[in-house]
Amino acid sequence: MAVTEPPRTRMRVPLLDLKPQYQALRAEIQAAIEKVCASQAFILGPAVKELERRVAEYSRCGYGIGVSSGTDALLVALMALEIGPGDEVITSPYTFFATAGTIARVGARPLFCDIDPVTYNLAPGAVRSLIAQHCESLSGELRNRRTGGRIKALMPVHLYGQVADMTALMEVAREHGLRVIEDAAQAIGAEDAEGRRACSFGDVGCLSFFPTKNLGAFGDAGLCVTNDAALAERVEVLRVHGGKPKYYHALIGGNFRLDELQAAVLNVKLPHLDAWSAARQRNAALYDRGFAAAGLGEAVRTPRADPRARHIYNQYVVRVRDRDRLRQHLAEQGVGTEIYYPVPLHLQQCFAYLGHRAGDFPEAERAAGETLALPIYPELGESELQYVVDSVAGFYR
Repeated sequence: MAVTEPPRTRMRVPLLDLKPQYQALRAEIQAAIEKVCASQAFILGPAVKELERRVAEYSRCGYGIGVSSGTDALLVALMALEIGPGDEVITSPYTFFATAGTIARVGARPLFCDIDPVTYNLAPGAVRSLIAQHCESLSGELRNRRTGGRIKALMPVHLYGQVADMTALMEVAREHGLRVIEDAAQAIGAEDAEGRRACSFGDVGCLSFFPTKNLGAFGDAGLCVTNDAALAERVEVLRVHGGKPKYYHALIGGNFRLDELQAAVLNVKLPHLDAWSAARQRNAALYDRGFAAAGLGEAVRTPRADPRARHIYNQYVVRVRDRDRLRQHLAEQGVGTEIYYPVPLHLQQCFAYLGHRAGDFPEAERAAGETLALPIYPELGESELQYVVDSVAGFYR
């Protein structure tokens, strides 16, 4: 794309439009839904089993367990690893609420570390510093010196569709005997520079199929994947109230079942996922070239991804000057945007009991004040992407 003068003809470029995707697959999706309706097998039927197998294979894992949402995937993973009161989980303060929210829901304590300012993912150096400065090993357990809590797990987030530095994070986990739960809600199919896929590094990977994701259901849906057969069985039991066989409960679980209708829709969509992710990558490359040509300097910094890796661009997030005024300007130009995320988790009111203050995690706080997501969905055309670039450039000029 070549930079042009600020646009004179106003367009509408929404942050996301799911209608074109549905129209292309409408007949196939309706047939899949009708098949479920005809069978009247609505709970944990053949569509769920098929999706579990296919997504596990896609994620290069041995086992898949369909659950009711990405949030419940994180929750049941924590439960399966027996993380609860007195335990602490190291994670990022710059992510969707469910990451730390599920840790708190099982009675454990989120232990935040700052992010890498380039990838926005959990910084391995920050994790090492936290452990060196605030933790000690007692009787073979890693303990938080201040709280006395047992540090049991590490929960990295593959934010925006880019894999965290799992080589370094897994090394930390092995050194200290930590379990690893990968929050890959935004990163199905993302790969690191060695071609290893999100969800295949740790004990369990957690996926979301919320409608806005690269692979989106018609409502809430999620899935856990793992290479550990015993852990897979435990998650499978926990998702049905901990009952095995039915009505006999050795565990206290929950109702975390993936809906058969959602699985049927996702089975139709899954074969198209790679093409959709490739279209997002194409759009990201067009944005990159367009913003470079616009010559906006430090006013707009585009995402940086390792060219050897696979970034699936669940979001295209820029770091910008005067973010809130730019967002208002883009809304006036008909361009949809979103802020992921305006308040880092350590400053959320519900986590005040953790005792954090502004300044504790400066990179997360800076990202919260400077980042903006632009439209990136697969069906966008080059003229629409150019319009977004021109609208941004017009604001700074």
